[in-house]
Amino acid sequence: MMDKREQLEDFLTLYFIMGSTNCLKDPVYVLEQAIEGGITLFQFREKGLGALKGEEKLKLAEKLQKVCKDAGIPFIINDDVELALAIEADGVHIGQEDERASIVREKIGHKWLGVSTHTLAEAQQAIADGADYLGLGPIYPTLSKDDTVKIHGLNIIKSFRINDIPIPIVGIGGISSMNAKEVIDAGADGISVISAISGAENITEAARELKRAVRPAR
Repeated sequence: MMDKREQLEDFLTLYFIMGSTNCLKDPVYVLEQAIEGGITLFQFREKGLGALKGEEKLKLAEKLQKVCKDAGIPFIINDDVELALAIEADGVHIGQEDERASIVREKIGHKWLGVSTHTLAEAQQAIADGADYLGLGPIYPTLSKDDTVKIHGLNIIKSFRINDIPIPIVGIGGISSMNAKEVIDAGADGISVISAISGAENITEAARELKRAVRPAR
């Protein structure tokens, strides 16, 4: 039987992040196709120009959560702790500009808590505050987010491993099927992507290619 860390490492293999603003097609359809292609974890991130709010955001979250539940895929919500608690999501992911991780941990109890980090100091603070896993990046240049900091490259993953960061790490930022193996080889437990799947013409095949790139490397 896998412990919590082993289970989380497995789920982090191919971590898909998406909201309505990232999709060229209906978000529910995009998620269904991504699951068919082999994603292992999903984060609902409804941000950016034209993002849904209030009741519309809630309705989309519930639809996407049902798709995940039917497929046995954990459903994480970005930043919105109240929404996560209201619909009983599996976890919450926050960034450095969001509410402090220790406060979020108190609010969400035993749900999974992911924290985006860019430095060793941020990672150590996140762990002290109760994070279950770290999102690390951006590893490569990306157009999916407008609030990213400088590009870190693979060295930041290697640095975290050398310094014995004890919780799972997922790389994010500009990751594709062409460079995914490098991210795993550097020490990440998985990869997280937005546009590599949501912006693909064939969503299922895009997810499959990413999964193939990651699985042999693990």
